[in-house]
Amino acid sequence: MKLNQEYQLTYCTNIHPGEDWDSVMQTLDIYVPSIKQALSPDQPFGIGLRLSRQAADQLRNAHNLVVFKNWLAVNNCYVFTMNGFPYGGFHRQRVKDDVHQPDWTTPERYEYTHTLFELLTELLPEGMDGGISTSPVSYKHWHQGTEVVQEVMIKGVKNICQIAWQLHQIKANTGKFLHLDIEPEPDGLLEDTQTTLAFYNDYLLPQGTAWLTQNHNLSKEDAEECLRDHIRVCYDVCHFAVMYEEPEQVLQQLQAADIRIGKVQISAALKTQFPDGDRSLKEAAFQQFKESTYLHQVAALDQSGKRKQYPDLPEALEEIHQAEIKEWRTHFHVPIFLESYGELQSTQDDVVKTLNHLKTNHITNHLEVETYTWEVLPEDIRIELAESIARELYWVRQNFVQA
Repeated sequence: MKLNQEYQLTYCTNIHPGEDWDSVMQTLDIYVPSIKQALSPDQPFGIGLRLSRQAADQLRNAHNLVVFKNWLAVNNCYVFTMNGFPYGGFHRQRVKDDVHQPDWTTPERYEYTHTLFELLTELLPEGMDGGISTSPVSYKHWHQGTEVVQEVMIKGVKNICQIAWQLHQIKANTGKFLHLDIEPEPDGLLEDTQTTLAFYNDYLLPQGTAWLTQNHNLSKEDAEECLRDHIRVCYDVCHFAVMYEEPEQVLQQLQAADIRIGKVQISAALKTQFPDGDRSLKEAAFQQFKESTYLHQVAALDQSGKRKQYPDLPEALEEIHQAEIKEWRTHFHVPIFLESYGELQSTQDDVVKTLNHLKTNHITNHLEVETYTWEVLPEDIRIELAESIARELYWVRQNFVQA
């Protein structure tokens, strides 16, 4: 749906379980019409579609694609953005670091993303740009040593450049403008502003420009503009908040480097400041969020302001009573309309700061609420799913007006 006549606002359907196309279509039919009725009864409603590799391949079937297009028309809905980060199963099974598999060094990641863009070209309405968010090249704990990381980056850039060329051709042939939105995440090879800038300046732009000029006869200027235009950043508010980065500073630094934002994912993390004394209440509160499906990376801040990172919540909990640690932030996408969770708080204030920035800086057309942890939330903070989704979108709309 439109927000302030400038932005496309939706939620990411990765909140719904279902890895094959029939399951995806079933959940869309159950939830989307009621959410649309609550928020956008008289106007078209945009969908942030998440498809696994299996579902994407099945949607390529001509019959399935025609049926889905008809469903969109009947329900006055459209697709303008996709989540291409999780390749395989994403619910009711162990995901953890496998969410990065296959990474951008592999043909599987390239082929999956290529397929998603073929589908988005078919589904995207005329006059809109379309984007697909994706993994931050790879998971850093899989790669040890500078030379190994450099090799991974070089392989990843080659595959990403092939996507840039695909999108360049789609624009030339159809007039539709599409972009790949790389999503920095704690413990990804891109995890914060510094690593994102380094990726563009040290790998994507120099190597990608050379590859496009050599393989597709683009001028150096046209090759660089192709990369800047089609390879963008997905700014996930939760992820940067976990890394203690201020939204306005991040977005200003990216803009100064001419690194463009394809999508803002509106999400909140958990945080807390520790008391000087007993921390048992804090520990008990975090224990409620320890679960076996997703990675919940923790970034701790000590008294000197130095950051220490843990790959998952269980490892962090082993050191929760260390007196020098004063604050934790945890990668757990919690509902954005709640400011606190008993002993814990959310990074909701970072969402408000981001909305405030967007009111005066039109850096993207795409806003997507991404609270995918519904099934693993503690039971006492769950509400009915459709109501929760509608409430989050309504909260964004109201706070955007007030920002």
